[in-house]
Amino acid sequence: MAYLVLAYPKLSKEDYTWIQEFRKLHDEQYYEVVEPHFTIVFPTFGKSIDDFIKEVEKQSRDFISFDFSIRCAVINKDSFSDDWHVFLTPDQGHSNVVKLHDKLYSDFLLDTLFMELQFVPHIGVANSKDKWKCKKLVDEFNGSNKIVNGRVESIDIVSFEDNKVDHIKKISLV
Repeated sequence: MAYLVLAYPKLSKEDYTWIQEFRKLHDEQYYEVVEPHFTIVFPTFGKSIDDFIKEVEKQSRDFISFDFSIRCAVINKDSFSDDWHVFLTPDQGHSNVVKLHDKLYSDFLLDTLFMELQFVPHIGVANSKDKWKCKKLVDEFNGSNKIVNGRVESIDIVSFEDNKVDHIKKISLV
């Protein structure tokens, strides 16, 4: 079983509906598994859940909630499979997600940080083995002038096993 930290953003009904309709069409891997989110801590193994919770609570204690705006999509090659992904990446709020990610990996979880991959704050909305399909989706979003606004007010500790996400604990940001 893996433990993760996810931030499920508060979105307008319109933005949430648009993201979910888009994911239903293009996110075969995760649409039915997890709600739209930013992954703050990636799947972590070898840590007890009690120690994991304690560390996340300690490191997130002084983080305040923040707004974000997404105006851009990017294509990303999965380093562990033949898949390509479409990520919605925040303009405003980008540094907040990065700083929260870095803080959570600063001590107890540091040995689980996979340094070979650059952290890209994102909400995943599509995936395919066809890179050109993903490129087309990115170009369509970036040509649409669509803006997704939201707010991160909490983070969630979850478990992931057998393609199922289970909620363990919600931590409110100040």
